[in-house]
Amino acid sequence: MSNHIYKILELTGSSPTSIEDAVASAVAKAHETIRNIHWFTLTETRGHVVDGKVAHWQVTVKLGFTLE
Repeated sequence: MSNHIYKILELTGSSPTSIEDAVASAVAKAHETIRNIHWFTLTETRGHVVDGKVAHWQVTVKLGFTLE
């Protein structure tokens, strides 16, 4: 097994549907320009409430990717 050096990128994703969709949108957007993404850590979860209901989710994630 070779040694890896990782870089960490912090992003915030959002979704009106779910936390999972918010994470998925952040990862998908990062994947458009970043290669070798291997893991993520969820660091913060927030939501927007309208009329007593959750209207929107926001999550902050740290993505780890290997440097070439």
